[in-house]
Amino acid sequence: MYQVKFFEGDYYARQLAANQAGAVAYVEHHFNSSSSTQANYAVVVVGANASQVSRNWGRWYAKAIAEQFGTDVGGDQGILVGGWNGRGDGNLKHTQMPAVLLEPLFASHPQQADLIRSASGQAILARILVESIRRFFPQGGLIAFSVGHKYKTSQPNDRGADLAGGGSEADYAELVLKKAAQLLTDEDDKPGPRKLRLMRGDQLLFETVVDEDAVLSWSPDRNLLFIPD
Repeated sequence: MYQVKFFEGDYYARQLAANQAGAVAYVEHHFNSSSSTQANYAVVVVGANASQVSRNWGRWYAKAIAEQFGTDVGGDQGILVGGWNGRGDGNLKHTQMPAVLLEPLFASHPQQADLIRSASGQAILARILVESIRRFFPQGGLIAFSVGHKYKTSQPNDRGADLAGGGSEADYAELVLKKAAQLLTDEDDKPGPRKLRLMRGDQLLFETVVDEDAVLSWSPDRNLLFIPD
């Protein structure tokens, strides 16, 4: 149901190639960086000409990341339309399909850099990305992946920001995308019922089907999640 293709070259060329290939969605993965080691929010860049699907997709993803890692939601409810004062807009605006540029964690934040380097952190990031794709593109199709900074024709040595403690942004963004590609193509991707899942980190502990209309409620005093009959 889902196919994944990685696109290389300069950003404009990647987008044109994804258009030509008939991709239904385009994802460029980055990690953020700041002069402050405490910058702590999730944000998604969408093009200045972004569709409503791109905007909704970006906001859903940023909120899911923030909830997972206990960070803030940046931008306008999770998105920056047209990029950082225009930066990032050219990475997306030439696509003919919904497109997002992900900035889930900060490479400059020591604790977040540790998460980025960890296999478990990468697995969680991949899982959330896959969940977002399945949610907004349930009919499947070709998903275009682009590793931010890496594989550019004009700057072949670019690797993006340095991670606090070692490593480079682009190399770890690529690892996350590769894990997401494997999940998308390996898992049973037929449309199915709504499911409630309990996870510890990237480990699934419990899963059950729940009614689409069911309103779930959580009691923090009793540590109970109520599922209506």
